[in-house]
Amino acid sequence: MIRSLLAHFQTSRGIGPAIMLAGMLMFALNDAMAKALVAHYGLGQVVVLRSLAALLILLPFIVRGGLAPILSVERPWMQLARVTCSTVEIIGFYYAVSYLPLADVMTYWLAAPIYVAACAPFLLGEKLGWRRITAIVVGFIGVIITLEPSRAMFSAPALISIIGSAAFAFMMLSGRSLRATPDKLLVLFQVTAALVGGLFFAPFDWVEIGSATDIVMLGLLGIVAMAAHMLVNRALKISDAAAVAPLQYTLLLWAVLFGWLFFGDVPRTGMVIGAALIIGSGLFIFFRERHLNKTECVLPAVPE
Repeated sequence: MIRSLLAHFQTSRGIGPAIMLAGMLMFALNDAMAKALVAHYGLGQVVVLRSLAALLILLPFIVRGGLAPILSVERPWMQLARVTCSTVEIIGFYYAVSYLPLADVMTYWLAAPIYVAACAPFLLGEKLGWRRITAIVVGFIGVIITLEPSRAMFSAPALISIIGSAAFAFMMLSGRSLRATPDKLLVLFQVTAALVGGLFFAPFDWVEIGSATDIVMLGLLGIVAMAAHMLVNRALKISDAAAVAPLQYTLLLWAVLFGWLFFGDVPRTGMVIGAALIIGSGLFIFFRERHLNKTECVLPAVPE
């Protein structure tokens, strides 16, 4: 009996979704920690220390592979465009969570697959049928409802949320054209670019670290993010995409829970309705792409 249970969970079908759920939990913890830290420390400072901690974890894997893969990397200009988008995305995310509820910011970012589907015809020459066009429109309606149209939707945090989530979508699109680049190199370039971006802002907002607990949290921020990336990448490698990719939307459940527990945020009605439309549209687009044998279009690159 025990042997059969172990055999079941060692298969991709048994363990893959569990690994994906663990990865989503780690990403949610990372986001909640970031929100707590940027309330007391400078945005650039948090990004720098997070990136340094992540590099400490990542560099041994890079050194083991040697410098040759880095020196012969494919499409350098596309790599530069991708890390530029990823840097805008992470700085925008950290800025947004310092002003907005965690669940609101996560809702904006989870709309990224909808942006990807909308932009793919123009950037990748893909065709859109009426079903996916309808899903894209419904998703954008969800974004507008989440914004709650008013003068407040033009506030800096709301606008930066939209810009950051759009950058996240373009990062996903550019990643599709860099399939030959190993995952660890994509993450290395992404973390290094974030470090450079953080160093630009850090001199203007550096705050003396007040306690040993905060030092530990700043270091853990990068370590938790790296662990989340590893879990998600592993889940996608050992499981069918249809079994694990939709689980990215559990991020929103964690964001609501952590926002309520740690920050006293109560979900707005508009956020709940908008999130439902965004999640429904994203899932439809995913399964429609899968039906058309193009699942790589909406595999989750998770916000961090």
